[in-house]
Amino acid sequence: MALYFTSINSGSNGNCYYIGNETEAVLVDVGLTCKEVEKRMSRLGLSIEKVKAIFISHEHSDHIKGLAVFAKKYKLPVYISRATLKSSRLSLDENNTFDLSHTQTIRIGKLNITAFSKFHDAADPYSFTVECNEVRVGVFTDIGAVCDRLVTQFKRCHAAFLEANYCANMLANGRYPYFLKQRITSGRGHLSNAQALELFLNHRPDYMTHLLLSHLSKDNNDPLLVEEMFNNVAGNTLIKIASRDQESEVYFISNAAKSENTYCFDPSLYQPEQLNLF
Repeated sequence: MALYFTSINSGSNGNCYYIGNETEAVLVDVGLTCKEVEKRMSRLGLSIEKVKAIFISHEHSDHIKGLAVFAKKYKLPVYISRATLKSSRLSLDENNTFDLSHTQTIRIGKLNITAFSKFHDAADPYSFTVECNEVRVGVFTDIGAVCDRLVTQFKRCHAAFLEANYCANMLANGRYPYFLKQRITSGRGHLSNAQALELFLNHRPDYMTHLLLSHLSKDNNDPLLVEEMFNNVAGNTLIKIASRDQESEVYFISNAAKSENTYCFDPSLYQPEQLNLF
């Protein structure tokens, strides 16, 4: 059984990641409006009916903007830590909202979702891995520093969304005020290109086939620069940039075939009534 994964959007303007198998899926964060998520999933041929739960990394608006509306409309359970929920000030269905804790694993159908804490300037932030049939995809963004927890989980992933937020030189010489530059590089902000590359070089498993570089800064990074940095050392790992302006392709990986595969949408198999767009 394969895992399918895509970035619905990735950046300070909104984050949303889809990971699932043939029958069920989860979203990590809903930082776009409900309507925009619906539109992008429709273009990708992804059925919202397969989405069985939402996992929230932290309370910043670019990760929860569309959460309340999307969860209510589709009656989806939301997994969010108590501190994150309190800081978010969102009104969610308390009967369909569930707490998160460090190293907790939650089973959604045949998917196992593991949450683990990370360094970020939020109330109680988490990263996630999604596993099915011993294939794992990680969502590792909004991280101020690489820690042992991240290294351990990264080493187990066949594919990952990995933050490469900023180029240190571009940030240092850019227009951001001093306090914001300090926040980004504080160890509770974001990973630089160099930090992400070091993690990849030192801890990439031999079987990692896909790396989607994520949460790139609009002002302090260059997608072509980042892609070149990683492609120079990528080996057999497919490197792609998760766009801050549009959805990515849908990729898939399975134990049977670990290759640079892209999911191809077959319109003849798609049923428009699966989505209620308005």
